[in-house]
Amino acid sequence: MNRREFLGGTTATAVSALALNVSIPRAAAAQFARPAKMHLGLVTYNLAADWDIATIIKNCEATRFEGVELRTTHSHKVEVNLSKEERAEVKKRFSDSRVKLFGLGSTFDYHTPDQAKLRQDIETTKEYIRLARDVGATGIKVRPNALPKEVPVEKTLEQIGKALRELGEFARDHGQAIRLEVHGSGTAFPPHIKTILDVADHPNVGACWNSNKTDLDGEGWDHNFNLLKKRIIAVHITDLFQEDYPYRKLFAGLNDIGYEGFCLAEIPASQDPIRVMKYYRALWLAYQGLL
Repeated sequence: MNRREFLGGTTATAVSALALNVSIPRAAAAQFARPAKMHLGLVTYNLAADWDIATIIKNCEATRFEGVELRTTHSHKVEVNLSKEERAEVKKRFSDSRVKLFGLGSTFDYHTPDQAKLRQDIETTKEYIRLARDVGATGIKVRPNALPKEVPVEKTLEQIGKALRELGEFARDHGQAIRLEVHGSGTAFPPHIKTILDVADHPNVGACWNSNKTDLDGEGWDHNFNLLKKRIIAVHITDLFQEDYPYRKLFAGLNDIGYEGFCLAEIPASQDPIRVMKYYRALWLAYQGLL
């Protein structure tokens, strides 16, 4: 077979498979360009911690990052003390750009045994939900952060879940999602996150997969991913060069469940952030066979 016959046969096979809705084997499919279903974004912790809103938008547009999760306490200062006019200005800046304000990254956790503090944290979270609505975000990230030694594990998990159920109700009324980060000492174990979400049992509360090394604990990565895959509504990804985390498997798993949301890069600060972000996007695409 000569070169022209080979190329013609390869093209015909691909077209026929698509016309008949037949799956092309993964190795063969990688030969054909396809658009990314997922979207790449940035967590402003830590790379963009010192950037203001204008810099975030400029750098994300320059590197084709499509969205952002703004972390509280950082230099962009999108906090609950913003006035109505200031909130409207933040919303306009993002709506006038090519960068989506995907969400706000809070540090609320709800594991405290102190019930007065727990109630205060829940009420403060509601203020953050209002802020997210006002600035044009679609949700907020919260996190469990620890398992107090003096409290039975199941009791703490139940408390967090009940707090999230209340917040899910409030978030629904404000058009927001509550994204529970797989995070914290002990609480980052995916079976514990599943327990929390089972208790919360609310359509506006879901998991933010966090790409932790603890995802491999217990019965392994596949088991842990399967526990949460139907609840994933956001994804955090860290340095993609890490060989001890199965990023190819993660992206394949997300594609298999039809995930079309954001994968948000949470990476260290750099003296050359634009170059780092461009390389990061290239590797993210390459892992999915899109480059």
